[in-house]
Amino acid sequence: MTEALSRRRFLQAAMLGIGGVAAAAVGTPIVAYLLSPFFRSPSDVWRDVGAIDSIQVGETTEISFEDPSPLAWAGQTAQASAWLRRTSDSEFVAFAVNCQHLGCPVSWLSDASLFMCPCHGGVYYADGTVAAGPPPRALRQYEVRTRAGRVELLTHGLELAPS
Repeated sequence: MTEALSRRRFLQAAMLGIGGVAAAAVGTPIVAYLLSPFFRSPSDVWRDVGAIDSIQVGETTEISFEDPSPLAWAGQTAQASAWLRRTSDSEFVAFAVNCQHLGCPVSWLSDASLFMCPCHGGVYYADGTVAAGPPPRALRQYEVRTRAGRVELLTHGLELAPS
């Protein structure tokens, strides 16, 4: 009787061990993938968004660029956008297209010189500050520089907490 019990216990322990190894082999990569954004800081990348001469002084235009932290399966969502305005011969300002309320894309109304959010009625002045509606803060701005006749934005990877 004791031989049967010890054999049974051995087989139970062996099955638990094999199950534990299999669970660790499958679970470790999944847990590592889920936790990796907390340990990896998003990268900042300068992106070329066009020639200086392509935008007239006072004009605001939507530009697109490659997201610096795209996921391999993101496809078209790896493209990001911004509103770029030329304020003088050598000065540019760029705003994120996302409303600071819930992230809906804002539109530029050139006749009114306002950014409008269609979702909840958020309104921003031409300088990105809040004019009306629920947005708690101004539109996020990108750092802009000009180099060799080109306009470049300092783009940020996706962050876990809003800035």
